[in-house]
Amino acid sequence: QVQLVESGGGLVQPGGSLRLSCLTSGFYLDQYNVAWFRQAPGKEREGVSCINSRGSTNYARSVRGRFTISRDVSKNTVYLHINTSKPEDTAVYYCAAVYELFRRCQLGSKSDYLYWGQGTQVAVSS
Repeated sequence: QVQLVESGGGLVQPGGSLRLSCLTSGFYLDQYNVAWFRQAPGKEREGVSCINSRGSTNYARSVRGRFTISRDVSKNTVYLHINTSKPEDTAVYYCAAVYELFRRCQLGSKSDYLYWGQGTQVAVSS
């Protein structure tokens, strides 16, 4: 049974840093693409960053250079490091996964991913 559990959200001041974790179970990270999406109030859910089964990464333009995605296969965990945070980063952040051995991971649509976590809230405010 595939499960994804996010943690690490909270309140951070503008310019601050935060690390989100996505603890996975029921599958191997080297066989799945995993992504982080976020949804702000009144807005559509948008892809933020992803890492494919081979470890290649992809970022949305709005976070490139500020966010870093990584994974620890031994801990079955995918991380999202948020640096130089901005108020517009405020959202619920979701972890998502899909079985994929070869293709680059996608950020264009939430329908690209089959499994989802419950989300963790990030608020950037002074």
